Amino acid sequence: MRILYTLLLTLVSPFFLYSLYKSKPNKPKFGKRWLEHFGFTPRLNDSSDHVVWFHTVSVGETIAATPLIKAYHQCYPTHTIVVTTTTSTGAEQATKIGDFVQHRYMPVDFSWTVRRFITIVKPQKLFIMETELWPNTLTMAAQQHIEVTILNARLSERSFLRYKKFQAVFNLLSNPISQILCQTQADADRFIALGIATRKVQVTGSLKFDIDISPAVIESGYKLRESIGINRPVWIVASTHQGEDDIILSAHKKLLEKRGDLLLIIVPRHPERFDQVAQLSEQQGLKIQRRTTTKQAIDSLTQVFIGDTMGEMLTFIGAADICFMGGSLIGEKVGGHNLLEPAALAKPCLTGPSYYNFKLITEQLLTVNACTICNDSEAIITAVEQLIGDKNLQLYAGDAALQIVNTSKGALQKTLQLL
Repeated sequence: MRILYTLLLTLVSPFFLYSLYKSKPNKPKFGKRWLEHFGFTPRLNDSSDHVVWFHTVSVGETIAATPLIKAYHQCYPTHTIVVTTTTSTGAEQATKIGDFVQHRYMPVDFSWTVRRFITIVKPQKLFIMETELWPNTLTMAAQQHIEVTILNARLSERSFLRYKKFQAVFNLLSNPISQILCQTQADADRFIALGIATRKVQVTGSLKFDIDISPAVIESGYKLRESIGINRPVWIVASTHQGEDDIILSAHKKLLEKRGDLLLIIVPRHPERFDQVAQLSEQQGLKIQRRTTTKQAIDSLTQVFIGDTMGEMLTFIGAADICFMGGSLIGEKVGGHNLLEPAALAKPCLTGPSYYNFKLITEQLLTVNACTICNDSEAIITAVEQLIGDKNLQLYAGDAALQIVNTSKGALQKTLQLL
């Protein structure tokens, strides 16, 4: 089975690598470090006798893992921590964790590339965020007696049914795993139903609830809001994907007919789309400003503010009154993005109908009326009008969202204990 998988990987890897290395506007470059994807990994600086390896794929997983990585370092300051990502944007985020972390790119999942990486880095433990399971990586880790733990694991009903049809494939993935720390009991039950030993499965909750928003970030959000105007209504649409911007901009134009001072902050999910969204806004006849070119207060005539920087999402959300989460308006393609950040900043939340990747937090917010599902442009207009026009409703929904976050914390400590 693994031989067949490797043959298939050989066929598809050129396309994967082309997509990974393709030059795009505002995307960080790999430079000479592309060799790390083939196991040519630089030796660690001042490595200790105990090396732990966190794999976090890209930006979202790296952000979610950051509080745990910092807490782990506090508990075990003599351990060497290596963080691998696949993407260059993930690498950029990893450098922000702290100077106690050494970043390397994750090797492509061939036995020889992973074996070379392990030989150089010599990790004792591998911690994988969510369900990023690669057969050769897991097999090589098991052969080298490296303990493998899946952190913040989730298994949707759809993925469960898919694995059930191909049980042999799942067995190949799961046999080398030492423990799986699940977000919910439902996730744990699905893993057990697929044959994972009960002793290997624990429920810790979602690490993403243990979000830690620093006073500096809160202050930067407040300063941005001051530059906009404290009394000016502001809504943000975060992490938009191709096909969503037209819907959002159309809704915003209609909202401006009733509330001419309303400002939209729009933040595309991928940096290569910053220019595209700016051009699309101008084509719609909207007056824009961009974060990268705004050196002073935002013009009162500006209608759309483009968040075209990396790492400032919390600042942008903090400056807004309402947050709509992108990736949720384009059918089943993406499955939404995490509403925890706006909830932790006490913002009323809006999302499209496709949020299956973040079902738990979305449904929790829905139960306390802290979130509204908007199926189309008209529903977005209605929800934004209602919230902009009722400050008390804004405050109620924001407080309810924050309460959900605060009462759901604890996964970080449970995870640390099990590590």
